[in-house]
Parts: sequence; C-alpha cells; structure tokens
Amino acid sequence: MLTWLQRDSLDFPPLDKALRDPNGLLAAGGDLSAERLIRAYRHGCFPWYQQGQPILWWSPDPRTVLLPSELHVSRSLRKVLRQQYYQVSFDQAFAEVIKACAEPRAYADGTWITEGMQSAYLELHRRGHAHSVEVWHAGKLVGGLYGLAFGQLFFGESMFSRADNASKVGFVSLVEHLAAWGFVLIDCQMPTQHLHSLGARAISRSQFSDYLRDHLDRPSGADWAA
Repeated sequence: MLTWLQRDSLDFPPLDKALRDPNGLLAAGGDLSAERLIRAYRHGCFPWYQQGQPILWWSPDPRTVLLPSELHVSRSLRKVLRQQYYQVSFDQAFAEVIKACAEPRAYADGTWITEGMQSAYLELHRRGHAHSVEVWHAGKLVGGLYGLAFGQLFFGESMFSRADNASKVGFVSLVEHLAAWGFVLIDCQMPTQHLHSLGARAISRSQFSDYLRDHLDRPSGADWAA
C-alpha cells in the first residue's frame, strides 16, 4: 500500500516499499519544506508530480545514473566544445535556470516544476545545497540545468536548451568539474535517450543505496564559485 506522509514527521518508508506499478512510487503527501527535501534526497527519493496531484515521492528501480568516468562525448560535441561558442558558469542565475526548466515543452502537457517547487529549490539554493549550471551566448542564457549536491553525489533535476547543444555543453562541463572535485556519481533519476547518449546507465536500487551509504557524508573538493 502507498504510504501517506504526515506533516509533523520527516520520515519516509524504506525504499524497498516502493510500488512496482507505477515503478518507484514510494509515498505521497507531506510538504516541500527544505528539511523534508534534504531528508528525501539523503534517503534516496525525490518529488515528482503534476499540478492538481498530491506531492508524490519516487525511488525507481532501476535508477538512471552517470559515473563521471563514463561520460561519453561524441565527436560532433567535442567539436562544439573546442569552438568555445558557449560560455559556462555555475550558480550565477539559479532562479533564471529553474524558471526556464519549468517552461512548457512541446512534448509534454504542463510542467512538474510548479511555483511551489521553484520556491522550495530556491530555498535549497540559498542554503547551499542546490546548484545551477548556466550556458551563455552573446550575454544571453541559452541553456542550463540544476540539481543538488550532498557529499560526493550530485542529484540532477532538470535541464533546458534554447540553442543547439547548449544543455549538452552545460552537462559536460558539470561532469568534468564534478570529476575534478571528487564526485563519484550523478543521479539522473529517469532514463532518456539524451542522457544515455552522454553515458548514463541503469543501476539497481540496492546499488544506488550503497552509493548513498558510502558517499553522502564524504567531503568533496567542490568550489561552485570557481
């Protein structure tokens, strides 16, 4: 049975209690307080729901991840990177990035990045947990992504692109920096062709839990102001 969260408790059910259909639905309800979101990511689940639905918390099995050492950069993308057509920054326009990620997509009805979600992750950014990657051209924001960092793990949330290869350039730059900072895993949550083309793959929920256990509290050399 699906667990309904109580507002006066931050506890989540064990990950192995997640439903098989739909895959990974672990709990519903609660709120989007910073404390609950931090607990959720450290527990191994994340919020994902549409407007009009209760808050839904997920822990899919398998889980899509990318190991920095397995990043795949195609020949055409390497050419784009060498041209330095885009400029990349970190944590310079978090609010603009999450707002752009929330804009309607041609292939989807509505957005799961509601105003409430945006406010919640802005608070996590203010607390130093959520980070953004910005991709610029001629002074305009043309791509980017955002996610959370805990220990040596990065939890990717969403990306957007307004120009060819912009989001890929931002993602590659992020992965290269995370590797240099000692990060061991990037959580991509759900599979997409875009992520698999960059080297993402699936691991079991139990393997993902092992990464949480071993790396959530290990220090990294991250310098988001660099």
